[in-house]
Amino acid sequence: MDDITAASHGNLPLLSGGVPQERSDAARNRIKALTAAAELFATHGIAAVSMDDVAAVAGVGKGTLYRRFGDKSGLAAALLNERESELQARMLYGPPPLGPGAPPADRLAAFTQTYLAYVDAHLDLVALSQTASPGARLRGGSHRFWRQHCQILLTSVGVPDPDLRADALLAALTAEQIRYWRQDERRPLPALTDAIVAISRQLAHPQ
Repeated sequence: MDDITAASHGNLPLLSGGVPQERSDAARNRIKALTAAAELFATHGIAAVSMDDVAAVAGVGKGTLYRRFGDKSGLAAALLNERESELQARMLYGPPPLGPGAPPADRLAAFTQTYLAYVDAHLDLVALSQTASPGARLRGGSHRFWRQHCQILLTSVGVPDPDLRADALLAALTAEQIRYWRQDERRPLPALTDAIVAISRQLAHPQ
């Protein structure tokens, strides 16, 4: 593990990659609810699906569903958790350039490319989790992870204001912004990726 990754591993707010120990019936209800939500969201779109719909298809009580997830944004966050945990593991332990062993600017570019593809692939779910309430995107544990990872990489190349540069990069990678570029402006994903990766490299240039 290189010095940058060692620092990251010691301080980044990792997702758990799992759930706390729970009763077997609670675990079954959680799995049924998440499976039903994923199927309904994929079939009908997130906006058209209610918590009542999920409870009915999952065969669990509405009270159980609300207590466990709070609201539809909580369901979205739970569905994203496993995918985000996998991405975090690749950043910390996977092969370069996303993982350790590559120059910091290359790792930042790899993160930008990978995270943009992730948001684009799960656009509605990420958007819901980021906009559930004012500032929801900034309060999430995953955002703190992405921000600190970017900040550590930017600090290591000696650029000024690495925290602000990390914020600027992540602001360009929000679901709302990517939706605008992809759906309103009809930008192809490869061209958009090349442009944002180029920006990440400019942000990592110490001048």
